[in-house]
Amino acid sequence: MVNPDRTFWRGKRVLVTGHTGFKGAWLSLWLARLGAVPLGLSLAAHDEPAPAGRGFLDGITESVACDIRDAKATAIAIHALAPDIVLHLAAQALVRRSYLEPHATFETNVMGTLNVLAAIRAQPSVRAAVIVTSDKCYENREWNWPYREIDTLGGHDPYSASKACAELLTASWRRSFAQDNGTGPAIATARAGNVIGGGDWAPGRLIPDCIRAFGKREPVIIRNPAATRPWQHVLEALCGYLLLAERLWTEGDAFAEAWNFGPDAGDDQPVSAVLDQITKLWGDGAHWRRDEANQPHEAGRLAVDASKARHHLGWRARLDLDAALTLTIDWYRRQAEGADEAALIAGDIASYEGVLRR
Repeated sequence: MVNPDRTFWRGKRVLVTGHTGFKGAWLSLWLARLGAVPLGLSLAAHDEPAPAGRGFLDGITESVACDIRDAKATAIAIHALAPDIVLHLAAQALVRRSYLEPHATFETNVMGTLNVLAAIRAQPSVRAAVIVTSDKCYENREWNWPYREIDTLGGHDPYSASKACAELLTASWRRSFAQDNGTGPAIATARAGNVIGGGDWAPGRLIPDCIRAFGKREPVIIRNPAATRPWQHVLEALCGYLLLAERLWTEGDAFAEAWNFGPDAGDDQPVSAVLDQITKLWGDGAHWRRDEANQPHEAGRLAVDASKARHHLGWRARLDLDAALTLTIDWYRRQAEGADEAALIAGDIASYEGVLRR
């Protein structure tokens, strides 16, 4: 059970693609706290599907506005930023949106990843890269066992399929090009569970939908309350990415493969159980009801086996589901009362690091 190593990160130039997104913003602030030089690459604000609201990153990250679907622009941006380490988070990350925009989803998640990999190959400063995909990259068989890194990739919906494609692409790229003349970067993929935490405003995700509905004193409408997901706080996944990047840097190819990051088995809970806890924590008459309309297909049961990360990275989930939900709902409540988002994130990072030191 280890913290990211401040000595390791101090002074390193670390590029986070998608740095204005939910996970990217938290990761950028954590990197700054660790003494790294955070770099960012994201869509321009006017190209974002919704206002990012990450103004607190101004002055913290050196950033470039870039659409990763543009191969030339991506190569120019990564060359200009000259990172030592790349954490690739930029994606079209919503299942329901992928049904509406399948072309954009595959273009961003597959061709965008290809463009990032090619730019990394051409940039000699890069020594390690973590390509973030999803727990949804597995061929979902609706069985009771958690998926391991050696299980078959697949995906019913365009989002899940695009992440499976990104995994296959990265594995192929790693075998074909990553170690050009023994000097290329070590590249791994990371598959995290359902991440929760303050500052996520994406439509169609459980907690952001709840917060919007509760703020209007309306019931939150739920598509599939019986669906089971591997819930974890955002800092759990980010800690895994950071620890993995450290080992890629120090040990190279030995860690250049796929890694799961997910909660302990008891925290693979149905949506209904999470909703009951959220409404209890929020209070003030918060409640939910099921949407009876027909909905696009989404997986019924998802779980990932993170034993590999526990055994080889010293990583494991530190916050159980109750603690993760409490931290998350408290964040949104304090934000609604006027608290500064960056300060709230910094406080949660400090608390989490304290948990890791226990």
